[in-house]
Amino acid sequence: MGKVVIIATLDTKGPEVAYLRDRLNSLGIGTVVVDSGILGEPVGIVPDVTHQDLAGRGGITLAQLQTSGTRGRAVDTMRDLVTGWVREKYAAGELVGGVAVGGVGAVMGAAAIQELPVGVPKIVVAPTASGHHEFGPYVGTKDVMVVHSVVDILGLGPVATTVFDNVAAAMAGMLAHGHPLTPPEPGRKYVATTMLGNTTTAVGALKDRLAQSGYETVVFHSNGVGGRAMEELAAEGQFVGVIDYTTNEINDPLVGGIHDGGPDRLRRVGMLGLPQVLVPGCMDFSVWAAGSVPAALADRPVYDHNPEYTLVRATHDEKAQLGRIFAERVNQSIGEVRIVMPMRGLSIPATPTGPFWDPDGDALFLAALREHLRPGIPVQEVDLHINDPELGRLVAELFLTLTPKETS
Repeated sequence: MGKVVIIATLDTKGPEVAYLRDRLNSLGIGTVVVDSGILGEPVGIVPDVTHQDLAGRGGITLAQLQTSGTRGRAVDTMRDLVTGWVREKYAAGELVGGVAVGGVGAVMGAAAIQELPVGVPKIVVAPTASGHHEFGPYVGTKDVMVVHSVVDILGLGPVATTVFDNVAAAMAGMLAHGHPLTPPEPGRKYVATTMLGNTTTAVGALKDRLAQSGYETVVFHSNGVGGRAMEELAAEGQFVGVIDYTTNEINDPLVGGIHDGGPDRLRRVGMLGLPQVLVPGCMDFSVWAAGSVPAALADRPVYDHNPEYTLVRATHDEKAQLGRIFAERVNQSIGEVRIVMPMRGLSIPATPTGPFWDPDGDALFLAALREHLRPGIPVQEVDLHINDPELGRLVAELFLTLTPKETS
C-alpha cells in the first residue's frame, strides 16, 4: 500500500507535523513527510524529503531558491517543485492520500495534493481556513477536505491535538471506506451539464429526458470552479458528451466577478472531440459577493439572488464581446457541436418585467456569435426562456441526435 504525504514548512510546523505523522502511523498508515520550507531548517522532525531535495529537482540549490527575489517568487517556485513531486509519486503508485498543514505552507501543500485525483483523500489543515479567506487556493477543482485548525499551528495543546487526532481519523476512514473515482463501468453513459439556480428547472427536465434514453446526467455548478472541474473530468474520460447549459463563467473575467472559469473555459471539451450542445445560460450577468459590487458597476441593474450573492447585468458592449469570445473558443472544437439560443431571456431576472430583460443586448450577443463562428456549427434560435423545462427537453433531444444510435 502507498503512503500518505504530509506537506508543511517544517521550520515552523515541525513538532505539530511529527505529532500528526505519529497519529497516522499508530492507525497503520504509512507516511512520507515533505519539507516545503524555504528559509529555516526543520525543528523537532526529520523529513523524508528535504527542502534541499525539492530544490534539486528544479536544478537549483536551496541557497539559490532563498535568494531568488521576493518571498512570493520563492514560494511560487517551491509550490511548483512540491506539486511536481506529488504528481510523479502518485503516478508511480507511491501515494494514497495527502495532508497539507500550515498557513502559507498549507497553500503550497494544498496545490500539491490537488494533483491527486478525485476520490483520493486530501485534507488541508489551516488556521486561515475560516472567515473571509479565499478557499480557492485550498481546494482548486478537487474534493479537498478543509479543516479549520481553530488555534494557530504552534504548539500541541488540547485543541491542536484534538484537531490533529480527528484529521488522522478522517484520513484513516477515507482510506478504509472510500475509493478513487474510477472510469465508467461498461454500459454506463454519463453526460455532463452545467447549472446555476437560474437554470435548475430546465436542467432538471433535461436530466429526466436523458434518463429516458439511458443516459445519466452529472450536474456541475457553474460557479467559476464547476465548469473547470467538468472539463478536467471530461479529459479523464468520464463522459460520453457534454451539455454546457450554463456558460456564464466566461462573463465574470471581463469585470472581475467571482464566477471566473478561467481562460480555457469552453475550449477543452471541444478539443477533446466530445459531442456537445452549448447554451448561453446566465451569460447576461456577473456574480459578486453581497456588498462587494465595485463602484464602477454601481449604475447597472442588479438582482439580489440571495443574501450572499448579487448579480450585475452585462452591458451591450460586454454582450457583443461575449458573443465573439464564445465563438472563438467553440471554433476550436473537433467534435459535433450545436448551439441553442433562447430568445426569451438568459436568466431568471431576464423576463419582460425583470431587471435583466434585454432583448437588444441578447441580439448583439447572437450577432457577434454568428459573425465569428466558423461554418459548420449550427445555431438554433428558440422562442423560450432559459429556465423553461421545455427548453431543457429540447436541448436534451438535440444532444441525442449527436450520439450513436443503439442497434438491436
